Amino acid sequence: MAELVLALDVEDRAAALRIAEAVAPHIDALKVGYPLALSAGLSIARELKASTGKKLIADFKVADIPHTNQLICEQAFTAGFDAVIAQGFVGMDAVKACVQSAHRHGGECYVVAEMSHPGAVEFFHQGVAERIAAMAVVAGADGIIAPATRPDRVQTLRQMVGRLKIYAPGVGAQGGELGQVTALVDGVIIGRMIYGAADPAAVARGIRERCR
Repeated sequence: MAELVLALDVEDRAAALRIAEAVAPHIDALKVGYPLALSAGLSIARELKASTGKKLIADFKVADIPHTNQLICEQAFTAGFDAVIAQGFVGMDAVKACVQSAHRHGGECYVVAEMSHPGAVEFFHQGVAERIAAMAVVAGADGIIAPATRPDRVQTLRQMVGRLKIYAPGVGAQGGELGQVTALVDGVIIGRMIYGAADPAAVARGIRERCR
């Protein structure tokens, strides 16, 4: 069964906590990106952990030199996150800095191999994505991010990473179809389809059933 990860890209702290608590019984993890982290501060991580008990992924798409990557990841894990998402295009040394920081804290690091929006095919596509996925394996990453909007690409990248985890964003608002990717990935990342619903808990429950 594929895990369900809620991309909690709301900007209001109270709304974020309310939605997270409501959907917690139906999800496996929460992904916090810049919209919420910048508006509410890194302290939101401990609040979400206390109210939901769920795994927290810092989606900061870390993409800098190795030393700066390490500093960013250290801040994320110290704040209470369990995993970070890093970009792979910055190269092996920069990715390894994220992986090493994650593992020092008993956490995980996922590397973006290919993004889910239409513009990703300009650069993050055939050839480049494969190289990033292969690098993630060598760097010791725990998994990669691959696009639910392009299931054929997920299949290709699965061949590159073997048993490493694959989390796939893009179902719902971006047009990805849940039924086309659940058998290919370890988890689906869904945001607006859930947090933008009138009843987020009901929508999350329905998606969770379809992930089985």
